[in-house]
Amino acid sequence: MVGRIAYPSPLHMTAALSRPLRSALYLPASNPRAIDKARLLPADVIIFDLEDAVAPDAKDAAREHLLAAFAQGGFGSRRLVIRVNHPLTPYFDRDVQVAMACAPHAILVPKISNPVDIGQACLGMVRTAPDASKRPALWAMIETAEALTGLAAIAQAGLAAPVPLQCLVVGTNDIARETGVSMLDQRQYMVPWLMNIVLVARRYGLAVLDGVWNDFRDTTGYEAEVTQSKAMGFDGKTLIHPSQIEAANAVFAPSAAEIGEARAIVEAFEQPEHAGAGVINLGGRMVERLHRDMARRVLSLDEAIRAARI
Repeated sequence: MVGRIAYPSPLHMTAALSRPLRSALYLPASNPRAIDKARLLPADVIIFDLEDAVAPDAKDAAREHLLAAFAQGGFGSRRLVIRVNHPLTPYFDRDVQVAMACAPHAILVPKISNPVDIGQACLGMVRTAPDASKRPALWAMIETAEALTGLAAIAQAGLAAPVPLQCLVVGTNDIARETGVSMLDQRQYMVPWLMNIVLVARRYGLAVLDGVWNDFRDTTGYEAEVTQSKAMGFDGKTLIHPSQIEAANAVFAPSAAEIGEARAIVEAFEQPEHAGAGVINLGGRMVERLHRDMARRVLSLDEAIRAARI
């Protein structure tokens, strides 16, 4: 159709990411001991934070810690992300310069509220790295009321940008602070917004990570929220403490039953007698080709988890 943009599908984006995103642990870049320990943690993603977790007078030292840590390496197949400060802060340009020197998989920009913010973030990245092949991907924090009311425009701008948007990361604490909405009772009052973020991510083929659980000592509440996150369709959850990694990895990984069912569906459609079938009878249940596509995604995720060497 003329004039219609063909945005990537969620399956395409999953293949492009090629690594699971079950657990994304925030670490303050100002803490070299925490960075050293990250090399031994089984998190799928490490987000080195130069923003909220680092005081203004500690930002220069934090950048030096990052440069040293990335130079040393040893993070295995973990996806490495650096959260910089917002483009309108005095810290952004230096943050981006250091991030480009570190060459992480992605740069996470906080408080992306509109397409202009996307443009400003990309401008800084392009100015620092004119060669597109040397730029990390762009990840965007969704944590303002303005962002919640303009998600589609943000996604469209991100996918058309010189540094394509790859992932939306929800900042539930900032959303609660800005809107006054309670996060108690399984975030029931926030769930419509969270579901809309997932919906927009799927519409435009973006990965999407849920916000943090604040009380890492409350393991029961945390595990309930992780289960809720998966049920809502998130790809993983952001974390504030290493003790939260195991549950996120377990919940967001396909279960043995899910893997077995997925394999049965794929194998059934591969049978010669089902070569042209749109729907088949599998053990008394009608299964369509869309179920085959979903099954392939489950198997791809399982393969990615197995292939990851953390």
